[in-house]
Amino acid sequence: MLYRSLILLSFFFCLSTTAEQKPNIIFLMLDEWGYFETSHMKNDYLITPNIDQFAAEGMRFTNAYAGAPVCGPTRCVLLTGKHMGHASMRTNNGYAAIRKDEMTLGSMLKQKGYVTGGFGKWGIGARETSGIPEKHGFDEFFGYYDQVHAHTYYPKYLIRNSAEILLEGNDDKNPYEGKTHAQDIIFEESLTFIKKNKDKAFFCYLPWTPPHGHWGIDADDPSWKLFKDNPWKAGQRKDTDARTYAAFMHMIDRQIGEIISLLKELNLDENTVFFLSGDNGGQPYFKTPERPHGFFAPNWNPLTGERFRAGKGSLYEGGLKVPMYARWPGNIKAGSVSDHMFYYPDIMPTLADIAQVESPETDGLSILPTLLQKDQQKQHRYLYWEYQGQVAVRYGKWKAYKDKKTDWELYDISKDKEEKNNLASEKRETLNQLISLANEAHEEVRPGQIYDKELALKDRKRK
Repeated sequence: MLYRSLILLSFFFCLSTTAEQKPNIIFLMLDEWGYFETSHMKNDYLITPNIDQFAAEGMRFTNAYAGAPVCGPTRCVLLTGKHMGHASMRTNNGYAAIRKDEMTLGSMLKQKGYVTGGFGKWGIGARETSGIPEKHGFDEFFGYYDQVHAHTYYPKYLIRNSAEILLEGNDDKNPYEGKTHAQDIIFEESLTFIKKNKDKAFFCYLPWTPPHGHWGIDADDPSWKLFKDNPWKAGQRKDTDARTYAAFMHMIDRQIGEIISLLKELNLDENTVFFLSGDNGGQPYFKTPERPHGFFAPNWNPLTGERFRAGKGSLYEGGLKVPMYARWPGNIKAGSVSDHMFYYPDIMPTLADIAQVESPETDGLSILPTLLQKDQQKQHRYLYWEYQGQVAVRYGKWKAYKDKKTDWELYDISKDKEEKNNLASEKRETLNQLISLANEAHEEVRPGQIYDKELALKDRKRK
């Protein structure tokens, strides 16, 4: 413990902030954003200048893994620091909850005096459950609690600290049309929180729903106008086709640019560490004969032709590899790229080190040394995931995988990113090591509680 404290102290002397200026923290997580779905990753169809600039001004991680391959569980891992073998919420039904006694990123940072706000899709406890955000360290949360509610951008209402906030002109009958676009309101609330707390240390958690969900967008949205006349032959209509998806990515990019502009305007930019990531692997939407990996090919490398296997919902690489960036002017080197292998349990100890607050016990390791390009970065003994009968273990270059219908498989990821060459029969001793780690990592789930199931399920029901 003393050794760790001395190392951290040496880091903090290197930071551009003073002891009185606790760094602000923004963590923006986009829903189902694919690894190659940005212009700077050589995607010829998407326009993302602000994300490209974000990468140029910060650090890009090439080897970041989600906590789980789907929305709810990956949020549980991120917010509690527990991998899927220890997580309290391992289902993706939308309303399931973490336990009442669990600490989250919000409650951890409140110990250090941070003002905490969340805006977007919560996903780890519907209303009237043990997992609501205002009982887990968030001063305010605005958006969707139940993730199924988040499938539409024109809901009848959003939720603020468990209370319904009606959205003008939306009737919940058509998920693609309405007067008030939810993402516009969530974005404005995100900006308001930053402005309101500009003189305090704040944690702004932004689990935004785009680009996932039913792609409804306003006819006068500038991002839609940019793509609406494209002659793409993918999808059937405006609300379900590739043009709208591209418009959503551009809309998100615009909003990220506005957040950074606001930080500069308020003189907060150099005192704010800003993380940007996806929540799980992408999906091959809008396939065409010419684009068999999906129109925007979220898991396909356009430079090498390699493809991460499978996608969202799978524990193969395509369900777990996520885009991940961090930006902190004066502390994180601009234009840096890290191959350090890490996953979502690492975020809690990392934010604890940044805020200089004690972290609860987690399955993670702080990546602050990597962010600051120091030598003391610790490596995981192994990484672990489980989901709906699937199990995966990463041990150095090796990855073992199994589902309910197959025997164990083994891949050398350093040579086989596409997980095509199963070495289970050739490397049985290595595979047995990984199976032993999987057995070590799993414990029976201890879920949260549902106090009023009728109210917990209300938000997903359309009138």
